[in-house]
Amino acid sequence: MMKIHLVVVGDVRGPLASAVAEYQSRASRYWKLEVKEVPAGAPGRDPDGHRTMAREAERIQAALPDQGDVWVLTRTGEGLSSRGWARALGDRALHGGRDLALLLGGAFGVQDELTRDAARRISLGPVTLPHEMARLVLLEQLYRAGTILRNEPYHKG
Repeated sequence: MMKIHLVVVGDVRGPLASAVAEYQSRASRYWKLEVKEVPAGAPGRDPDGHRTMAREAERIQAALPDQGDVWVLTRTGEGLSSRGWARALGDRALHGGRDLALLLGGAFGVQDELTRDAARRISLGPVTLPHEMARLVLLEQLYRAGTILRNEPYHKG
């Protein structure tokens, strides 16, 4: 069974923490899911973000599974509908077999080298989201994709 490794920069605190935990639990009903948090850099001390992203990239690479594909979440990536997410994940699970790592960067995004080397670059939309909110949206889409693939009534679109 394909395992999804959600590799994220930073943790979730405050009001979104319970929603993130809820959708992580829901998504785990449909996918073998492992969330790996890597510490965020110190973006306040690095105005251009290059050093921060380089430090985060080292931590991300250490957290990646040894085998499998990497998909990076980036504002400039391919936009997928909810049904598109379901198709992409369903096809991977059915035909790919190998583990899948989904990367979600921190305040400055994901280092260019990691983005360039990814098997796929996907966007959650053209807007900039705080990483905690992007994580919530991603987990909700994983849950939604699972319900779509099983023809369950959650998805109304």
